[in-house]
Amino acid sequence: MRVRDSAAPLVSVRAMVAALFAMMLVVALAVPGASAQDSRTVPLPDGFQPEGIATRGRTFFAGSIPTGAIYKGDLKTGEGDVLVPPMEGRAAIGLSLRRGVLFVAGGPTGDGYAYDADTGEELGVFELTTDETFVNDVVATSRAAYFTDSVNQRLYVVPIETGGGFGAPETLPLTGDIQYTEGFNANGIDATPNGKTLFLVQSNTGMLFTVDPSTGVATEIDLGGEAVPMGDGILLDRGLNLWVVQNRVNLLTLVHLDPSLASGTVVNRFTDETFDVPTTIARAGGGFALVNARFNTVEDPTTAEYWVSVIRRPE
Repeated sequence: MRVRDSAAPLVSVRAMVAALFAMMLVVALAVPGASAQDSRTVPLPDGFQPEGIATRGRTFFAGSIPTGAIYKGDLKTGEGDVLVPPMEGRAAIGLSLRRGVLFVAGGPTGDGYAYDADTGEELGVFELTTDETFVNDVVATSRAAYFTDSVNQRLYVVPIETGGGFGAPETLPLTGDIQYTEGFNANGIDATPNGKTLFLVQSNTGMLFTVDPSTGVATEIDLGGEAVPMGDGILLDRGLNLWVVQNRVNLLTLVHLDPSLASGTVVNRFTDETFDVPTTIARAGGGFALVNARFNTVEDPTTAEYWVSVIRRPE
């Protein structure tokens, strides 16, 4: 495991995000989303500029894009505080929580991070790549943490050792049906409970894939002519339900997967009055928590209000 100097210069994270999202395919959806009922919001610090979210019971964790800070709060009371302070040269994009370890994707830094979810202690800094990159999201299984790269056609794998240590990061090329094009490519990632199959959404094409975590071979999930453009965070839920957050169109889309995982049906798309460019999703009791990044919808992101939307599970 190589550790990057945390004081190394960092490309403007927000500028990188804005530039890459500007290249995304803009698609007008003909059918508006149904309204998600019984929603409420949980505030984040002003100017926090969040993107990723993870939950453990009623506790949630949200990351700050430009600072790498992690906020820890209570979805019921709304109380919370900064768990991991801002650090120069760091960024926090996607999050994944497993067995008390919070894994964080570092965007254009090319790094990944691991923190103790209770204390905020740094457990690892992983240099995933030195190429121009955007390490966008992460999912941790019992065997490894898998990070997506929205610029380069590959995953990064950090083995999780027995006893809680980490192995050296590995690069896993993505092959098979997925083809990277201009703009944001592989974004959100999730896994089956046994970790034997990964799921990816490709933001600019709106395509979904399964990925073999051993080989990197990606297989398209046939949506019967449908697509989920601007797909960001994803969540596999209750067996064969795959929820996809379509960020800039403020939609949460339910895809029901065939048991073979070779195909899926877009069941419905939902929206909510609290959505303002939701980016990622996590479980919240019987519902979901979605963090709102508010990309390009506020005049000054350094002072703007930010929040988590808590919604009942749409029917």
